[in-house]
Amino acid sequence: MILPRSDSGRHHSTTLNRSSARDTFLEDALSGLRNQPKQLPCKYFYDQRGSRLFDAICETDDYYVTRTETSIMQHHADEMGECLGRDVMLIEFGSGSSLKTRFLLDHLLDPAAYVPVDISREHLHSSADRIRSEYTDLEVLPVCADFTRPFSLPSSDRPASHQAVYFPGSTIGNFQPAEAQKLLSNIAQLCGQQGGLLIGIDLKKDPEVLEKAYNDSDGVTAEFNLNLLRRMRNELDAKIDLNAFDHHAFYNPAKSRVEMHLRSRIDQAIHLGDESVRLKAGELIHTENSHKYSIDGFAKMASEVGWTLRRSWTDANRYFAVLHLVVL
Repeated sequence: MILPRSDSGRHHSTTLNRSSARDTFLEDALSGLRNQPKQLPCKYFYDQRGSRLFDAICETDDYYVTRTETSIMQHHADEMGECLGRDVMLIEFGSGSSLKTRFLLDHLLDPAAYVPVDISREHLHSSADRIRSEYTDLEVLPVCADFTRPFSLPSSDRPASHQAVYFPGSTIGNFQPAEAQKLLSNIAQLCGQQGGLLIGIDLKKDPEVLEKAYNDSDGVTAEFNLNLLRRMRNELDAKIDLNAFDHHAFYNPAKSRVEMHLRSRIDQAIHLGDESVRLKAGELIHTENSHKYSIDGFAKMASEVGWTLRRSWTDANRYFAVLHLVVL
């Protein structure tokens, strides 16, 4: 989904009119619900409310990912900035609130521009405006786009020596391995020769730690998961009883991933568009995967589409890693 931007100031956005965005959302939702097992694309979590809920998840005691990655960035951002090189155009995928980005921006060597890319227009430009106000000498060029699809980079006032993508938060784990490899290939093409990638990956670990993280005791992840149905109700006029669904998340060891689902409490139907989709009590709608990697396994997958691992940083528990890769 790509949303428009029409306010004053210098913004670069890939645009679709709201009708087209709604039609795409409706088509994706119907297509997923027709499948067996049923599924809904996780990218539709992120309207403005969903983005706020995800930020809240990152603050829960049970969700280790953000605080662990933040700690890695705090301790090693100077080394990462040196690895990314001078005069870089830094492109951040799924920029969100850009909290970790500040550690990196503080240590970049005279960056040419910062290009945050996010699917949530309001969240994106709010975050971009904050970065712009804090880094007054840095050109900030937000792009509202679905980064899983091709989009054009904006032109910066000062030419960049090269491009590098910053992809924090282990979002790459939401993709099936073949899809993740395709995205890595797209990033390599976007950045070109000598381009860089600084990416976060969630490492394989004790399943108990993983399941606790995705079933936080505060219930924020559950609300985040249910927000997808709320969006369908609000934006697609779907007839859905939100109270008739539960959040359900578990670790699947055979596929090295946490799976997130919405579980129907009762026999019921979702009315969407001109269709009625029936669910049995206990039936699941698959909403998200979060694949867990080893550093060597991820580097091998990336090497098959042109990336070479240059350096990695991790925490004492080896829960999370940040990797720097280059296109040679």
